[in-house]
Amino acid sequence: IGVGLGLSASLNLQRAPIAASPLTAAVGTTLPGSSSGPLESPFVSVVDRALPAVVFIDVKKRVGNGSDAPQEELMRRFFGEGGSGRRQQTRPSSGSGFIIDRDGRVLTNNHVVRDASDITVILNDKRSFKAVVVGADEETDIAVIRLVDPDDNLPVLPLGDSDRLRVGDWAIAIGNPLGELKGSVTVGIISAQGRSNLNIYGGTPSFQDFIQTDASINFGNSGGPLCNIRGEAIGINTAINPSGQGIGFAIPINLAKHVAEQLVAGGKVNRAWMGVTLADLTPEMAEGFGIKGNQGVVIQGVLPDEPAEKAGLRRGDVIAECEGQPVSDMQKFRLKVADTPSGTKVNVVVLRDGKKVPITVTLSPRKQAPVASNTSPDSDATKPPAERLAGVRVRDLNSTELADMQIKSGVRITDVLEGSSAEEAGIQPNDVIEEVSGKPVTSAAAFGNLLAGAKKAGKKHAVLLVRRVEVTNFIPVKIAD
Repeated sequence: IGVGLGLSASLNLQRAPIAASPLTAAVGTTLPGSSSGPLESPFVSVVDRALPAVVFIDVKKRVGNGSDAPQEELMRRFFGEGGSGRRQQTRPSSGSGFIIDRDGRVLTNNHVVRDASDITVILNDKRSFKAVVVGADEETDIAVIRLVDPDDNLPVLPLGDSDRLRVGDWAIAIGNPLGELKGSVTVGIISAQGRSNLNIYGGTPSFQDFIQTDASINFGNSGGPLCNIRGEAIGINTAINPSGQGIGFAIPINLAKHVAEQLVAGGKVNRAWMGVTLADLTPEMAEGFGIKGNQGVVIQGVLPDEPAEKAGLRRGDVIAECEGQPVSDMQKFRLKVADTPSGTKVNVVVLRDGKKVPITVTLSPRKQAPVASNTSPDSDATKPPAERLAGVRVRDLNSTELADMQIKSGVRITDVLEGSSAEEAGIQPNDVIEEVSGKPVTSAAAFGNLLAGAKKAGKKHAVLLVRRVEVTNFIPVKIAD
């Protein structure tokens, strides 16, 4: 603002009289044949409907002797605040939200109110209320807070239907960018849907199904609504790409409603699971497994004594259908399973050895995957063909390592050659290879033979089951000519 005023003064520009302004004349003009009066932006009615229910959330957060350093940095970057000393017991922060019912409940992001010791909500008409957290869900970054002693005449923002969105629909973001510019409105379109696998600074949600928009979203907009042209909330503004322009992300309102209902009812979200780790089926994986097409998600691991193992699912199975519907996206499949009540019997169809196998799985309450430490004894490396075909050197695992990892067989990567196909695929020293294209690796020699066999069969890729720490993933590696 200061720059604009400075330029105007230095150039001695004078303001045109109102009557002489061509812009004013154009805006006040009525189109021929129209009786509706002066032209008006279609977004004015959206703002009139939505803005009163959009709130500024002022938060004091608990900090403790530097242990919150990553969160402090997140707040500095996301909300534009200055640095705070690590010895402070509380620090200010801010974000956005919107009122969803007459009882004073407000929908926002979990990271806006996480670790809050004091919450103040300020409406656009400057009314101010203290608030408390009703419930928060870290895995979707959604939270519900409630105004303490709310008025009887609270504005409420109606919620839309995010399942009906189309790429190209109008998108209007409302919030408080930088924690200072309260009630800001930006306009764009829905750029894409179903965005997932985003690495979000300060805490990546486990369940992602983001709406992408080019409506300008800045630090501090977090928790505010993304609205449609009817003035309904269709998403919660959540993340931005600081290195790009016109790339913002919002949580679909249907997902937010489902989570909010559970938070209001019990303060937490109950999710189900099968007890498997999954990966999207890439064309390289499909080719390596000998599967036609690339529809489905791959089971990378089956946890013991969990529903998948009890139902007979195996590592390497490709889930192609669930309840009669095709499965093509890992994140959407995980969300579908998580949102199904625990105890439900779910019918899936998997591809196994080129055949379709129907299996019924009874879901159980979701648990966190276990995390364990890694071991890395050293030993001599083996020689080709593993080195020649994939660019890795490997060694056998000893009995102690096998027992520690609770696996029957495998080999450990001791070196990855620079510029090799394994390096391009992300293979790292100390990784453990358990399988090659669904076949167990019993020794270093067997690993080389399996690669050679895949090459002889005309395959361009071998799908390696790679264990890193306690997490296993299928990684397709191009077989060298």
